[in-house]
Amino acid sequence: MSELPPDRSHVLTEVEHLSGRDLGSASIEESIEWIAEDHEQVVESLRRAGPQLAPLIEAVVKALRTGGRLIYVGAGTSGRLGVLDASECPPTFNIDPASVIGLIAGGDTALRTSSEGLEDDFHGAHDALHRLSPGADDVLVGIAAGGTTPYVLGAIEEADRLGAVGAMITCAPRKAPNGCRHLIVLETGPELLTGSTRLKAGSVTKLALNTITTVAFAQLGKVRSGLMIDMRATNTKLFDRAIRILRRLFPGLSREDAASSLRKANLDLRATIEMLERS
Repeated sequence: MSELPPDRSHVLTEVEHLSGRDLGSASIEESIEWIAEDHEQVVESLRRAGPQLAPLIEAVVKALRTGGRLIYVGAGTSGRLGVLDASECPPTFNIDPASVIGLIAGGDTALRTSSEGLEDDFHGAHDALHRLSPGADDVLVGIAAGGTTPYVLGAIEEADRLGAVGAMITCAPRKAPNGCRHLIVLETGPELLTGSTRLKAGSVTKLALNTITTVAFAQLGKVRSGLMIDMRATNTKLFDRAIRILRRLFPGLSREDAASSLRKANLDLRATIEMLERS
């Protein structure tokens, strides 16, 4: 790094907190209160971004309905959050893991070990993208809290070149980058710990990603009355949940009969529901 890095002092997530609160000298109790108070902006930020988020979710629904994929791309905290949301979709909605994919700079190793230096490579995601061969049926969502990560910007541009729908989620106001058809700005302002986007920015990003997949799969018929009807009862907790869902949907069904029906359907809740509806 012999050259000076780009000056990012104008990026909102890099600016010092306006309150001037000093975490370094605050008590534990004060620090907890400050962080809780600062996070009150998270939900409102998502609400403000709703008009921009809705068309992106519509594009994701269209992609998944036609056999396409949702691909998250990010580095550092943003990348980890994308991988987290992608990994939680199969057990929640019983989908093919290849339908929602998370790419992170540095690969799976970066989930546990910092690989933030790799985010500076504009072409860093290209090999992984080419292996996936994204096209018109796919949506790629680049995640970058500060909106300047070269790894993410390069992925969005390349996905667009390959014909996929490119989108970006960021917590700092900016113009849509090249190839980005959907720009989602979740503005939460400066962090109490300056530049630490694992705080408010991370919280609102996780909320936004959860919203995208939850709403999309609800639109695709994997939710009924607020219940996850496509889950598989793969452990004791989920077996109990599946029993309770069945009893909610079929009043009068005993726990014993619900459990027996699930076992007959190989613990597949949707198959169990369809079997009981036919009986």
